[in-house]
Amino acid sequence: MSTAQRPISRDELLAALRDLPPLPSVVLELVESLGHEELSAAQYAAKISRDQALAAKTLRLANSSFYGRGRQVHSVAEAISVLGLRTVRGVVTAAGMAGSFQRRPGFDHNAFWRHSIGSALCAQALAGELGRDDADLAFTVGLLHDIGRLALASAFAPAYGEVEQWRRDQDGPDGDAERAVLGIDHAEVGGLIARQWNFAPAIVDAIREHHAPPDTAGTVTLTGIAHVADAIAHALGLAGDADEAVPALVLPVWAACRLDDAACMRLFARAEAQFETVCEALLH
Repeated sequence: MSTAQRPISRDELLAALRDLPPLPSVVLELVESLGHEELSAAQYAAKISRDQALAAKTLRLANSSFYGRGRQVHSVAEAISVLGLRTVRGVVTAAGMAGSFQRRPGFDHNAFWRHSIGSALCAQALAGELGRDDADLAFTVGLLHDIGRLALASAFAPAYGEVEQWRRDQDGPDGDAERAVLGIDHAEVGGLIARQWNFAPAIVDAIREHHAPPDTAGTVTLTGIAHVADAIAHALGLAGDADEAVPALVLPVWAACRLDDAACMRLFARAEAQFETVCEALLH
């Protein structure tokens, strides 16, 4: 079909979302557990150990030069003691997501996941600078904010090639290109996916509204963190995409963060210090 003349119908979209690959059960359990600390580190280790691929990537990260402590880590339980439970939850979620979608020709999966991981680390660091206690939740929304792009590129590959061409020709943002060609953008699709996966409402909202967060009168919400972290990751050029552009910031949301120059530099340094190590462990 010619997607330029006929955008994706709601029925087509919903049918495609139903056909998306299921996430590993351990990833769904870990995301559902965010904000709830009833489970012990031993229980988390047992869950992660059930999935050999995710356990291997957790061990690879724990034994990396950035996190390694001079001795080999041989179990997920040891990895949790080295990395911390929040880091392990984040990286297992990232690894599970990255392994669940088929690579499609014409879509730069490596750049996509590098940006997603960069946004996750920026969101985590931003939550830390703001003194929040939900850095793992911030990591997750940073990681998932663009999941709608991946879903559209996977389910409607030829049409998404047209989106990429429109974006290059018009030198416009992804959302404008998606709406022009497909009649819907990745933020709305991402919100639908997050709801389908039964993620918490705060995660659904953050994904759906990450390009247009509401003004919350000086309060920084999880949606605001996803919005700012996305812009910072683009500004740092973490995806390695030659066409990378920084999306417009909603100024009241940025102002609510109250970050001075020193805080910004700490945030950048913290995200960049971990970035290549996490990408190496999770994407290879």
